[in-house]
Amino acid sequence: TRPNYFGHPHWEGLAPGLKTLEDATEIRRRILLAFETAEREADPRQVAARLTFVVIGGGPTGAELAGAIAELARDTLTQNFRAINPANTRIVLLEGTDRILPTYHPKLSRKAAASLHRLGVEVRTNAVVTDIQPTSVTFLVGEQNEQLSSYTVLWAAGVRPSPLGHLLARQTGVALDSN
Repeated sequence: TRPNYFGHPHWEGLAPGLKTLEDATEIRRRILLAFETAEREADPRQVAARLTFVVIGGGPTGAELAGAIAELARDTLTQNFRAINPANTRIVLLEGTDRILPTYHPKLSRKAAASLHRLGVEVRTNAVVTDIQPTSVTFLVGEQNEQLSSYTVLWAAGVRPSPLGHLLARQTGVALDSN
């Protein structure tokens, strides 16, 4: 499978998905580079932007990724820097529906949101991304546009089916499901 950027293929270079080992390596590189770059930055606004991580998509992958970044920042890296405090990292999980883990029972969604909150993750629901730039993410909540300054945006919002499904459908004449 590959990430589905819902008609915005140019976002792929700005917000990598997590579907392969190579994707995981790239995400790790971006996360660690964000901390290293923030360490060398003098402007407090730039430090804040470098230490703001935005995860788009509140399904299982996005929730797990946001939690892992929080644990890395608040536990693993706390003693590794002189100029920054990794515990001050901001992790924002954006989900387009009314709750994270929308395919799970609502009670489990609430427990997951509470667990992420305890880790320091900001969970924003009903937040639909409208633009990703190298230094920011813009999203719509209701009718209000919001923008976050961030150099590290990670995509966990959708999956494209394998091309094999399309090939099989063409060969067999069977219609594909819209999901």
